[in-house]
Amino acid sequence: MYQYKYVRITVQSQGYGLINGTSYGIGEYRQIIDSCAASGWRYVGYIPVKQRGTGHIEEMDLIFEKEIYKHLRNNEG
Repeated sequence: MYQYKYVRITVQSQGYGLINGTSYGIGEYRQIIDSCAASGWRYVGYIPVKQRGTGHIEEMDLIFEKEIYKHLRNNEG
């Protein structure tokens, strides 16, 4: 069985892009993934939770999982 953890991050405007006007960036995602991994969580993906009409993602949840009850499964059989 797995336990899931969701960490919401915000996409920041970072200036001017040639095609769509504004470029976007996510600064802290690597630190979040590294920190969660150090605590035993495995990164499994993301879900966009807030988008602009243009399709640009403004907020997303990073999804992490951790196996629980592993010791019970290992003691079976």
